[in-house]
Amino acid sequence: MAEEDILTTSWIDEYQSSDALEIEETVRGFLIAQARAAADQNRPLRRGTHAKGVCVRAVFEVADVTTRRDPALAGRLACGLFGKPGSYPTTVRFANSNPTVDSDWEPDVRSLSFAVELPAHTDPGEPRVARHDWSLQSSPTLPFNDVHAFAVYARVLGAPNEAVALGSMSFADQLLFVRTRNAVIEQQRQPVRPYQQLRYWSNVPFRHGPSEVVKYSASPLAANPAQALAHGNPSALLDELIRHLDNDATMSAFDFAVQFLDTERMTWQGRRRDAAFWIDNASVEWPEAQAPFHTIARLTLVSRSQLRAEACEQMYIDVTEHSAPEHAPVGRINRARRYAEVASRRARGEAL
Repeated sequence: MAEEDILTTSWIDEYQSSDALEIEETVRGFLIAQARAAADQNRPLRRGTHAKGVCVRAVFEVADVTTRRDPALAGRLACGLFGKPGSYPTTVRFANSNPTVDSDWEPDVRSLSFAVELPAHTDPGEPRVARHDWSLQSSPTLPFNDVHAFAVYARVLGAPNEAVALGSMSFADQLLFVRTRNAVIEQQRQPVRPYQQLRYWSNVPFRHGPSEVVKYSASPLAANPAQALAHGNPSALLDELIRHLDNDATMSAFDFAVQFLDTERMTWQGRRRDAAFWIDNASVEWPEAQAPFHTIARLTLVSRSQLRAEACEQMYIDVTEHSAPEHAPVGRINRARRYAEVASRRARGEAL
């Protein structure tokens, strides 16, 4: 499928019939795993992933991209929310990715999710939504390459017995599960570092106006303060972040950047690929050397701004519900992921 076709066609309608059964299977598996994690830990139901987290306040400051030396690049960057400078109040949630509430020293991927509060729409040049959400992880890709891989992994995740579930699958799906699980384990092998000193990526693509597709990244400033984590403290990441917010004179910040999909320059295994390949293979990294990131905003934490645990637990991030059309998510994996996230949120809401 050509790039222009992907951007002008409703991918929700296009893939609805072909992905429906696998999305249903994905949702079922993750709901079972969510309930099992709560039962095993004898605690209330929490998020299906990113169960352990902390919420703080921040400011999202959009840069004036018109000052770029390259007018063509400036024109590409100045889209939607990024069309003019502005500062917006923001709620940030740092979290571990596991569905279980584990020690921070357990191998895991970290996440940075945030909701930007936008002003009321008063003219055509302003954002048309009340808030805009982003969800980023401390790995540039997802371990699930596509909807089928997502469904296969969820089928085993939600099964009472992994061996029985694998035995019922085709050999191809068994290999796919093994590859996905190995990718999960490999991504979890990250050094345990403070939340405010990690880099985060969106993993999946989003629109950037009518004809562009981008990924996002949030990179920590080199000067972000942090102290050594206390070994043996199961909440070392949370405690260090709160210590930073309460005691440090300088607050941590992240440069927020976009990476344009460039099918003319980007290659995988030595070959150029079409837009559909880069959009729908979530485990394939977009090479930064061929498609660099461009900073368009800065996210700065606010001192002494930790939210109460109850308010943090009730907060949710939805990059589909809370996004303007010009920044909407694209790709099949985005659609499948959202169904699982919404189902998990509803289950948690009913349990509260």
